[in-house]
Amino acid sequence: MIPARAAWRSALLQRGRAPAPALRPWLEERGSLTARIRARCDRFRVQCLRQCLAPIGSEEAACLGLPAGTRVWMREVLLLADEVPVVFAHTVMPLAPRHPFDQRFFALGQRSLGSLLFSDPRIARGRLEFRALDRRHRLYRSAEAALGPQPGWLWARRSRFGRGAKGLLVNEVFLPAVLSL
Repeated sequence: MIPARAAWRSALLQRGRAPAPALRPWLEERGSLTARIRARCDRFRVQCLRQCLAPIGSEEAACLGLPAGTRVWMREVLLLADEVPVVFAHTVMPLAPRHPFDQRFFALGQRSLGSLLFSDPRIARGRLEFRALDRRHRLYRSAEAALGPQPGWLWARRSRFGRGAKGLLVNEVFLPAVLSL
C-alpha cells in the first residue's frame, strides 16, 4: 500500500516503489506524449470525458499558487491507441482575464492538449513530478470512474505549462495498456 501522505516527487523511486522499467521512458518523456503514442499505434484518438468549471484540489492549487477550492477550468480526457485507453489526463487552468490558453483550450474538443502546448515555442514546461496513486487519490478514482476497476496502483506524472506567471497543470495517469505500445 502507498502511504496516505505520499507526495508528488521529482524522483521516480518513492518509498521503495519504482515503476516497471518499461514504464520509465513514458513517465520521463519531456516531449509530447501524444506524439509518442501516435508513433506506436495505427490510430490515435482523444476522448473528452468532461470539460467544466470545478473547484481545484489542494495539491493542484499549491502548484498553481491558488487557494484550495478556487474554481478553475477542468478538462479530463482519455488518450486511446487503437481504441484502447492508455492514459487518463486531468488538466486544470485558472480563470484569469486574458489567460494565454483560454480560447484555444476551450476549442480543443476531441483534440489533444499536446497539439496546443507543443506547437507554441513561448510555452515552457515546468519540471516533471511523479507519484504512485492508489484508490485513496482523487485522480485514481477519476480514472476508475471512467474506465472501471484498475490495478491496485497506477503511476502518474504532472507538470505545469505556462507563459510567465500564467499557466495550467497537466496530470497524466498511465494505464496498464500503455506498456503494450
